Amino acid sequence: MRGRSKIVILSLLMIVLASPCVAPAEGPPPALKITEMAVTTKIVRGNPIDSVHRISSASVKALYCFTRLTSENGEETTIKHVWYRDGAKVGEYELPVKGEQWRTYSKKVVDKGLTSEWRVDVLDSEGKLLKSVKFRMN
Repeated sequence: MRGRSKIVILSLLMIVLASPCVAPAEGPPPALKITEMAVTTKIVRGNPIDSVHRISSASVKALYCFTRLTSENGEETTIKHVWYRDGAKVGEYELPVKGEQWRTYSKKVVDKGLTSEWRVDVLDSEGKLLKSVKFRMN
């Protein structure tokens, strides 16, 4: 039995040593993917009613940036909507993400009579740019 035990142990040792060693994956948090993003004049029943590319500041009091996204594992995290007017930051909103499929939005009050180029960036919790949308205010 003693000789047989040595053979079994040596066989197991050879199998273990011949097997590839795979360390557990450590890396970035689960990826967020934006499936829909729009600047809109209104949110109805949790969805945007339009998608603004050019709009008159006299026609609206506020605009909304709507974001629909997916998360790999549904863990809670946050995103940020960062609003820019002519390249200058004019608003930043941290928004929760609490599921594998999530939708959220931020609201920006707009002043009448401002002609400008606008942009909204969506950033993940680490500050990585996920997506941008641009529009013009006449």
